[in-house]
Amino acid sequence: MPVEVKSENYQPITDPGNVKKFVNHYFADIPLLAKIASCESHNRQYEKDGTILRGEQNHYDVGVMQINELYHKAIAERMGLDIYTIEGNVAYARYLYEKHGAQPWISSSPCWAKVTESEIAKA
Repeated sequence: MPVEVKSENYQPITDPGNVKKFVNHYFADIPLLAKIASCESHNRQYEKDGTILRGEQNHYDVGVMQINELYHKAIAERMGLDIYTIEGNVAYARYLYEKHGAQPWISSSPCWAKVTESEIAKA
């Protein structure tokens, strides 16, 4: 269970250094997800101008954990999560990890690949 981490304590949240601190604290119990965040977004939730970070390969991937809005936005909304906020983005990533392990981020695994098979295949 994550400790309560609030983005207002890590301002400006457009600064990758502050995002890294936020993510590291939020995922203190699952350090692999902090590493994945670094690989996926280089610790960015927003662009410097405050707009949501979008994926380079897939424009529908958003935020620090690069959550695909086509596949996950409706589910996240039903859960009461906004993937466009850093809190909602990391909370949804935790949900995905609890269901599927690191599999949703397998395309970035060359960056974070030194993990065990059980972490990747966790169900």
